[in-house]
Amino acid sequence: MAEHFQIRFDRGHQQRYLPDRAAVLQYVLAIGPRSGSTRFEVFAETAPVRLADGSPGGRTYSLVEVIDLSVGGERDRLTAELAALASSGSSG
Repeated sequence: MAEHFQIRFDRGHQQRYLPDRAAVLQYVLAIGPRSGSTRFEVFAETAPVRLADGSPGGRTYSLVEVIDLSVGGERDRLTAELAALASSGSSG
């Protein structure tokens, strides 16, 4: 299963689905300065829900990280992680 991410921000009123970690970092760095909130909750896709009859019931996500751009150095940490992902050719 390819890992997908969901970001929630603006007190949960806004959410986006993104394909990989690099996309999460790019999105937070781009939207952060224009967003009404500095807090971004990052959820990773987990095992799908199974209905009682065994059929798939949909995607589920679990909270894996809270990014708060009001924390000193957080922007620099995200930028460095994004650069490391880009140089390694990895997005996950």
